[in-house]
Amino acid sequence: MAPFMLASGINHLALIGNFLPRKCGIATYTTDTYNALRQRYPDLRVDVYAMDDHPGRYDYPAAVTAAIPQNDRAAYLDTARAIEASGAQALWVQHEYGIYGGPAGEFLIALLDRLSIPVITTLHTVLERPSADERRVMEALLRRSSRIIVMAEKGRDILKRVHGADDKSIVMIPHGVPERAFADPDSMKAAFGWQGREVVLTFGLLAPNKGIETLISALPQVVANHPQALYVVLGATHPNLVAHEGEVYRDRLKALAAEKGVAEHVQFIDAFVEHDELIDYLQAADLYVTPYSNPAQITSGTLSYAVGVGKPVISTPYVHATEILADDHGVLVDFGDSAGFAREIDRLLTDTQERVALSQRAYARGRTMIWPRLAENALGELNAIIATAPRRFGKAPAELASLKPNLAAVERMSDSTGMLQHSIYSVPDRRHGYCIDDNARALILMSKIDGIDETLRDKWTTIFGGFVQYAWNPDQRRFRNFMNFDRTWCEDVGSEDSNGRAIWALGVTARDARAQKHRDWASVLFDDTASIALELEAPRSHAFAMLGAAAMIEAHPGHALSRTILTRFGEELIVLLNEARRPEWQWFEIVLAYDNARLPEALLRAGKVLGRQDFIEVGLETLDWIVGRQTSPEGRFRAVGSESFGRPYAEPLQFDQQPLEAQATVDACVAAYEVTSDKRWYEEAMRAYRWYLGANDLELPLATAQDGGCFDGLMPTGLNRNQGAESILALQLANCAISVLSKPAENVASTPRTAVA
Repeated sequence: MAPFMLASGINHLALIGNFLPRKCGIATYTTDTYNALRQRYPDLRVDVYAMDDHPGRYDYPAAVTAAIPQNDRAAYLDTARAIEASGAQALWVQHEYGIYGGPAGEFLIALLDRLSIPVITTLHTVLERPSADERRVMEALLRRSSRIIVMAEKGRDILKRVHGADDKSIVMIPHGVPERAFADPDSMKAAFGWQGREVVLTFGLLAPNKGIETLISALPQVVANHPQALYVVLGATHPNLVAHEGEVYRDRLKALAAEKGVAEHVQFIDAFVEHDELIDYLQAADLYVTPYSNPAQITSGTLSYAVGVGKPVISTPYVHATEILADDHGVLVDFGDSAGFAREIDRLLTDTQERVALSQRAYARGRTMIWPRLAENALGELNAIIATAPRRFGKAPAELASLKPNLAAVERMSDSTGMLQHSIYSVPDRRHGYCIDDNARALILMSKIDGIDETLRDKWTTIFGGFVQYAWNPDQRRFRNFMNFDRTWCEDVGSEDSNGRAIWALGVTARDARAQKHRDWASVLFDDTASIALELEAPRSHAFAMLGAAAMIEAHPGHALSRTILTRFGEELIVLLNEARRPEWQWFEIVLAYDNARLPEALLRAGKVLGRQDFIEVGLETLDWIVGRQTSPEGRFRAVGSESFGRPYAEPLQFDQQPLEAQATVDACVAAYEVTSDKRWYEEAMRAYRWYLGANDLELPLATAQDGGCFDGLMPTGLNRNQGAESILALQLANCAISVLSKPAENVASTPRTAVA
């Protein structure tokens, strides 16, 4: 067939599966698929990502963009990043449970969940009775795939009946077959030394489920009527079987042939033959047999190839055979029925006219299955998916109305103990209990939020404050962090970050609580506990403690401990910056992590209360750098993705984006605006805030405005639709910050950046 030019639609495709020279049916199929796509559509770029069960063993051709070590989960995530970065418009997956790592191949799902592009999946196995792991993985694959390709209608039936799959997402595209002219077997036999023989062929990786014993047991009856009959068993032993027991199974079959007295009528060819050589073997055979023993086998590439070159086929009635050989395009014999195979082989070898007629019918059916047809059908599905995909705006909307602070979701996630950590969708998940991180944030919110009943404020300030107070472990002189739902503690000492956040919340409450009683309580507990900050080591725990100390100095000018915290940690942050920085890397650490903007914010707030111009200058410099890393090419805020964490001197990755990062950036930009009056920082704060409202990479709002909720993040495939405490509090604290910032903003003029001591 002549190649097609790509008029529109997809022009760049990623393809995942096994690939030659790996020796298996999936590798052959993926390689044939790649070749068909490239030959039919020369302008189509196809990037192949080959699954690799033995890294370093295979000498892959140039067509393979990269190999994925089967059992290395991190490699799947790296591949997802590479596919996203490549600009591929869609991914085509060849799926068989056993070629991917993890239980039932679940590592593949981790890769797919990291992609934003459409996915189509060809299923090489569809199980009637999947295990729990197989069901979980298949149903995740069904959810993630825009189209599922099956090679038999029975596959569609199983997917709908067993997994509840949507019929509209399933398409049947037969296994591809080679495009070869019809040939008389006798014209091909000399090449293999088969002149004068009546050849019956079975091809494939040798394994017990191939049913070879059934055919060998049928041969005595066949040979009695056809003394020149030759049964050829073509194919290497399956590599997994060789690894387990060597060639024991092949030797057992040879012994069976000798026992039946037909050893001279059986030829074992122990080889993994290349594509063209395989077709030559097929065309030289008079009959092709597949005596497979598995009724559920839904795909057989060798059967498809045999039909494609016009072989009369005798087969057991497994799923694929019953469909492709239907309507008198082949002969079916029951499983394990040696006498039935002997009868049908004898009949077709005897009746030349019927054999030739069956051959011609098979060849005609094969013309509908040639590889160029498969490429056309698959590309048609891909183009349809891309054509119906929602279009994204090239630029973030300039104006999105900010939200008023709303306590409803906070109350939904809270009880008389405190605020629960996690939710399933919007329903609290009590299994994970509480943590001081969230209750400290909630305590800060009670001082910030306007427009609520003061009785309600008093209630929740007391509850969240009570949690922080109870978390203090005087014996260890540390705050605990995690609490079970039954109010038992999970630990005696919480993380450094959780201790820093507790100090932060106490300082803010001492300054901003609306009731004097709460300001007094927080001031006393701060004085009793905040010295532990001087024993913390992590930069973020330092930053959190600095934020609390800055608030405490504003509440109690001259507060000595707070001044010490701010001075020591501020100077240490500058030392860290000088040690880690490079010309292109103006940051305190050699990696990016979570809550990044809290580091420059801490310097800015410390510089403001201490009158330290050097702190302010470094805070502005590093905030400018991190804001630049958090701005997409389209001008949207792009939170540093959680997959970025821990990668030395590496640009941030796009996903997963979490609400905490947007709130930290809002607060840091507000701090920058307070010390400079530069409108640029107002605009940057608004850019980060609009991320919650839908001005983000996926153009999906995370805020649920009607109830004050917030989804847990942006993933490549959409929203993480859970609404945990951290996300809800991030949104509501951002609402409070923007509400205060917006009041004087109407009269703000753009001014040069000048620090206020």
